[in-house]
Amino acid sequence: ALLLRVTVACGAVLALVTVRSQAANPTTEAFGRNEIVPDLIDVAPEQTIKITYPQSDVEVSLGNQLTPTQVKARPKLCWEVEPSALYTLLMADPDAPSRSNPEMRSWKHWLVGNIPGADVDAGDVLADYVGSGPPQGTGLHRYVFLVYKQPSRIVFNETVLSSRNPNRGKWNPAEFVKDYELGVPVAGNFYQAQYDDYVPELYATFTDTA
Repeated sequence: ALLLRVTVACGAVLALVTVRSQAANPTTEAFGRNEIVPDLIDVAPEQTIKITYPQSDVEVSLGNQLTPTQVKARPKLCWEVEPSALYTLLMADPDAPSRSNPEMRSWKHWLVGNIPGADVDAGDVLADYVGSGPPQGTGLHRYVFLVYKQPSRIVFNETVLSSRNPNRGKWNPAEFVKDYELGVPVAGNFYQAQYDDYVPELYATFTDTA
């Protein structure tokens, strides 16, 4: 069946004709192949968030390898949005402190709610962005971005975390999503990274430990 949708992506209005078929969805397939389903979420998103890191001129691409140095500054994101809708964005590492021993699953890297469209800067920051800081010798970690469409504006009952606050481990995104009735993610993306020489510099910025 053909389905006509009018959506807005990255500031441009797009009229999209999508064909509903049994063909594999690249985002869904990548989330399954990399075991983000079921390690982090139960249902994979179908849409890919476009994520770029302007300072380092790299892009997130469904599991590509990036370095902590490349992802230290906040990225730019866009996804297909519905007019007037609000969204929640999260970024999490389910592999803390390592994929083979994820006893701190998950580490909350970024959390923003009440985002109008894809204007992340206009949302309510619940946890400011912290880039990748995988411990030395722990191999590749998966860093997962998910976007949820909110049913309405939400009053979040969360401790707001600055980028200097490392008290972000053992966070359960599934419980967060359930608590605020966010449903299944509408869009997602992820990269992988392992330790590099920037990681100690990142750790040194964690001064807000109260």
